[in-house]
Amino acid sequence: MSTLTDRPRGAGREAPVVSPPSDGRWWALVVLAMAQLMVVLDATIVNIALPTAQADLGFSDASRQWVVTGYALAFGSLLLLGGRLSDFFGRKRMFLIGLIGFALASALGGAANGLEMLIVARALQGAFGAALAPAALSLLSTTFTQPAERGKAFGIFGAISGAGGGIGLLLGGVLTEYASWRWCLYVNLVIAALAVVGAMFKLKDEPVGAHGKIDVPGTIAAVIGLVGLVYGLGKAETDGWTAGWTLGPIAVGVVSLVAFVLIERRVDNPLLPLRVVLDRNRGGSYASIAIAGAGMFGLFLFLTYFLTAVLHFTPVKTGLAFLPMLGSVMLTATTAGSMLTPKIGPRPLVPLGALIAAGGMLFLTRLQLDSSYASGVLPGLIIVGLGLGLVFAPTQNAATSGVEHHDAGVASAMINTVQQIGGSIGTALLSSFAATAASDYLVGKEPTAQVVAQAQLASYHTVFWWSTGFFLLAAVVAAVLFRTGPLDVDPDAPPAMAH
Repeated sequence: MSTLTDRPRGAGREAPVVSPPSDGRWWALVVLAMAQLMVVLDATIVNIALPTAQADLGFSDASRQWVVTGYALAFGSLLLLGGRLSDFFGRKRMFLIGLIGFALASALGGAANGLEMLIVARALQGAFGAALAPAALSLLSTTFTQPAERGKAFGIFGAISGAGGGIGLLLGGVLTEYASWRWCLYVNLVIAALAVVGAMFKLKDEPVGAHGKIDVPGTIAAVIGLVGLVYGLGKAETDGWTAGWTLGPIAVGVVSLVAFVLIERRVDNPLLPLRVVLDRNRGGSYASIAIAGAGMFGLFLFLTYFLTAVLHFTPVKTGLAFLPMLGSVMLTATTAGSMLTPKIGPRPLVPLGALIAAGGMLFLTRLQLDSSYASGVLPGLIIVGLGLGLVFAPTQNAATSGVEHHDAGVASAMINTVQQIGGSIGTALLSSFAATAASDYLVGKEPTAQVVAQAQLASYHTVFWWSTGFFLLAAVVAAVLFRTGPLDVDPDAPPAMAH
């Protein structure tokens, strides 16, 4: 397979590979990984800090969810636009804008003197994150074009994507306990400052080719659709599935997304060219990561509840409890995920990873009120981590493989969008199932402390069974959709379309 992504297959093999020196590429990976870590850990780091922030700023439980939802809404709804803007105006430029904006928004949140200021800061973080995340992944895709190197790079990047949530829990616990909840936001200034300096010196970008106008109708439809969906699912978690504020936004979201697809089929310069999604490997990666993302939320959210409510772990101890899982994610993502993907492609690896993760969740369904961390929680965490490493590295590689460079940004945005939507659906469904399981257990029983604890345990078991099902579904979908064989790294673009 040719290693030049900006020439067609079959072009003269003696042409030199046009790319930065090897050490420059690996430094670029460090910079991109730091930015990815910042975006991913911010989804969980603030969750740990929220109770303390709530006590400090004095806002209600009902208002508390908006600190999380504000970030999710802005991030999830603007990703496609962020990805397209990086294709149009340059990936490095959007990467730097995203980094600096994210850091300033974090500073605003850290200095918040009330709920409104904190929610605005979180929404701004989400908006700049939506510019940053696709730019980072597309820069990775266009920097590493040789299959072996690309496998290693995506292995490391995938490990960070899979482990970032757990790192966020640990860092959030440490900062909240030993510094202040405000440092859960201020920490981004340190990460962003290092990444900006690294980006200025180490990131290379291609010249931006000619492009058409931004697809305004498609952008409006996508934003309304994604906001409606994420908002409605968030309300389902708190208000139930039959509430008007749940069903209304979800219905508006679905209708808007259908309209979005119809618009994209007709406009000259679509926000999301359907050729990006309809490729089997890319479609397989988007579907797999969305379903696995739903299952992963069952692990992070409800196992955190178990560790704190049943085992009485402190925030720091809870964060440390997830470390072995992060180690196992990194192990498989950077070894099997990175070495085997270039040789055999994602089709054997992603289903196997999802099956292993399902096995780990199945193990966690055995947890009891007297279970210990070492025998009850730890084996399940390690098994899930080993599986997730095989899911994340190949899917992120497949999501941007074979895509023409002028579509790399929006192809990268899609992987983040589906992960966000999958996580939102997972959180809403699993929270709803957990609440129903707990109330069903209590029917006809005296609500003593022991019975209430058993009801909570029943809710965790229900969630872990459903997460097992999500991972099994991800395995089936990946096995059906992915093509057999190595990934297409080179886009089949005629010379005229090369940058």
